[in-house]
Amino acid sequence: MTEANRTSLDLVLKAVAFAAEKHRTQRRKDAEASPYINHPIALASVLCHEGKIDDPVALSAALLHDTIEDTETTADELRLVFGDAITSVVLEMTDDMTLPKAEKKRIQVERAPHLSPCPRQVKLADKICNLRDILYAPPASWPLERKQDYFEWCKAVVDGLRGHNPGLEAVFDAVYEKKSLLV
Repeated sequence: MTEANRTSLDLVLKAVAFAAEKHRTQRRKDAEASPYINHPIALASVLCHEGKIDDPVALSAALLHDTIEDTETTADELRLVFGDAITSVVLEMTDDMTLPKAEKKRIQVERAPHLSPCPRQVKLADKICNLRDILYAPPASWPLERKQDYFEWCKAVVDGLRGHNPGLEAVFDAVYEKKSLLV
């Protein structure tokens, strides 16, 4: 293994460990209440295996994408541990958690076309993973209409992200087309 590859791998593993620690007490909303860390790991996997992305900044940002929104992590802490490049990607994707849910969703749709290329791809992987979760491990309390609305909102966000990774876009489209499987 080259030194550059080792450094990249070290960075990604550091991000996994950091995210696992920060999300350690959190669970997903599915019926089994699966560990939250499964979600950021799934994002990194989608980027790597389906999006053919091996950039350690993108993979690390995917692993860390919810730390500021969903944990006590601050931008300063992330910057201190991971530097400006990764922190910038995470911040570009982070919602303002002080806003009502409907406003956050509206802003995501508006901001999507203006995201930088790396955050666009991480956001796209996030939407792919979220739709897969809605299909195969949905939140226990969500009725069909809420699941359908979520699919449509994700499509509106992704429509603004298009143009940077046709492979990931095709994966999203294939998952979106499975919305008829919703129950």
